[in-house]
Amino acid sequence: MQQHFVEFLSPGTFVAESTTKPIEQFNDIHTAVAMAREIEERHNAVPYGFRFITRARADDELDSSEVGRSAMYYLGGRVLTLDGVRREMPNEKILISNMESNGWGRVVVSENSWRTVQPLGDNDCILDMAEYGGPLCADRAST
Repeated sequence: MQQHFVEFLSPGTFVAESTTKPIEQFNDIHTAVAMAREIEERHNAVPYGFRFITRARADDELDSSEVGRSAMYYLGGRVLTLDGVRREMPNEKILISNMESNGWGRVVVSENSWRTVQPLGDNDCILDMAEYGGPLCADRAST
């Protein structure tokens, strides 16, 4: 038995807020973006991204385990290299130190709701939100 999920990540106080919902198909980006428009976490935070997860269990197992995980899909944002962060955010000493010590070549800066900066993995994707009906925060502003 297996089930696909989409995990939405939103800016949090110390760590990301996370909401996980079932989804019919793994990597159904259009459905996941539509679902993201319905997510609102504490302090009106909306998702900056999501990933797909598949969980499975055998008939003789009580709990499921993760058997598949996609790359991150960021709901818009802009990419900065370490040099870009040094130039555009020179006061962000902790971010610069994290990039240097963890070997992060690039980060994505998202301002869907609260600004968040996340490491950008080699297989991660930044969605052009114009193709998905515009930014998420525009939905919140009009309601």
